[in-house]
Amino acid sequence: MPALSPTATARAALLTGDRDIAGATSDTVLCGPRDVAALIREHALLSTDALARAELVQEETGEALESVLTRLGMISEQALAEAFAAATGLSILAAADLPLAPVAAAVLSAAFLRDSRVLPIALTPGSITIGLANPLDRFTIAAIGFAVARPVRCAVVRASDLEAAFDRLYHADGNRKDDPGGNAAADEADLERLKDMASDAPVIRAVNRLVAAAVAVRASDIHIEPADDRLALRYRIDGVLHEQEPLPAAMRLALVSRIKIMAALNIAEKRLPQDGRMRLAVRGHEIDLRVATAPSIHGESVVLRILDRSNLALDFNTLGFDPALTVRLRPILHRPHGIVLVTGPTGSGKTTTLYAALAELNTADRKLLTVEDPIEYRLPGVVQTQVAPGIGLGFSAALRSFLRQDPDVMMVGEIRDIETAQVAVQAALTGHTILSTLHTNTAAGAVTRLIDMGVEPFLIASALNAVLAQRLVRRLCPECRSQGPVTAEIRQGLGDLVAEGDIFFQANGCPACGGSGYRGRVAVLELLVMDETLARLVLARAEAREIERAAVAAGMTSLIRDGIAKARQGLTTLDEVLRVASDS
Repeated sequence: MPALSPTATARAALLTGDRDIAGATSDTVLCGPRDVAALIREHALLSTDALARAELVQEETGEALESVLTRLGMISEQALAEAFAAATGLSILAAADLPLAPVAAAVLSAAFLRDSRVLPIALTPGSITIGLANPLDRFTIAAIGFAVARPVRCAVVRASDLEAAFDRLYHADGNRKDDPGGNAAADEADLERLKDMASDAPVIRAVNRLVAAAVAVRASDIHIEPADDRLALRYRIDGVLHEQEPLPAAMRLALVSRIKIMAALNIAEKRLPQDGRMRLAVRGHEIDLRVATAPSIHGESVVLRILDRSNLALDFNTLGFDPALTVRLRPILHRPHGIVLVTGPTGSGKTTTLYAALAELNTADRKLLTVEDPIEYRLPGVVQTQVAPGIGLGFSAALRSFLRQDPDVMMVGEIRDIETAQVAVQAALTGHTILSTLHTNTAAGAVTRLIDMGVEPFLIASALNAVLAQRLVRRLCPECRSQGPVTAEIRQGLGDLVAEGDIFFQANGCPACGGSGYRGRVAVLELLVMDETLARLVLARAEAREIERAAVAAGMTSLIRDGIAKARQGLTTLDEVLRVASDS
């Protein structure tokens, strides 16, 4: 028998109430609320205004109402499934209850099943059992009953479990496995195919679920990496990568194409890396994502950087700044001119610290300008510029043009070359406050780095106000941390900085932190303030270690000592301090 889609006969059977022709039994859902909106109202799952907004989105997009509700984060899939089950008396099936092979594949087309969000579970001579995301969909139930000429038994299945089962059972439909990822630009037919794949509702929901799940576990990055037999998925949580359940390899083209379309990238270009941005609504608020693609042997690798403005802390205390350090830093930031640098490796929170400094300086009587690559967060009251090297707008060119804008404070995303460094120094010497970053391991190393770049020592001594070096360590979960002695290995790594018998805190793991023992991150810092002694050393082109010793003598707390102090307070562990600060 050929695969059937719903027919006019089935629709007529449903509309006329002819239960026999639709193959209906007492297990077929023909009672309860007539539609999802009625269910929502009966169970008071949403306010009237919220339901009205969801229905408006449904009208504009053509999506099913239940899909709109879960995509916008108004109702969780589990809560919706429980409401369906309560209204209909049906049971909820888990992912493990779904079949390992397609059922009734010769009669029911995969396209119809995906579109209707229904999955055959079992077929016997006397009945067919199906799982539905929406068991109130009487037309789909009647159509299946007519197609298989058997009574229909129903159960509720969460939409995400259905999508995962579709991808596993019907992945061959419309997806090609032999794409090498390094071909020339796709021809017009391939391009149209990619667009069609990327616009399918299952792919759209898969991307939405991917981001929503990452946000739920506080991930900062999503890594999508194609392999020969799967699409590997990893989340970076509190600075550490965690492997997730892989996706089917057949989803590679559709998923990557969907992300590239959302980020306004060229979906036909697979040979070159691309960068872009996209925005997605997760649990009722907008999430910005930075998208970076790169070619690999098995296809395109994608990294999504999650920029959740609601979780952005622009407060020094929240970031882990010691009160004594904050007292020293604030007057430096408020000086009318000079350079303040933040140093550290990639991913150490330098940009967030600069944003916190801008928030500190952002008053009505100051004009603030930034040039960034890329702009990570939008800051109200600050004029932000994205560099565009392709048209000649680099850091140095933008900074030079800013001087004609009569600014008080300028932030440069990074000092990468001598030209940018020289323009920054000249701007600082002519009455402007410059905030920027530099890639060095220590605060003292920033001074020698500028000299190595070609900046004259007398200019550094005159223009540089301070250098803040930082790292990020994982913050101990306050729910499950416990005190314990220092191990011999840790004591050997820290030397005389930790005395024998000292008690610190250790990570354990609990449901609140996902079993990792850590929740969030905190900054470990050292602040070098330029004074006369340090200025003389700079003029003499002293080495970084000599400058560091003088700074410590003047009151600077080194990275390693600040980390140990935070470990004593129970904010982190000594293992974390050694992991990020042992090279400083």
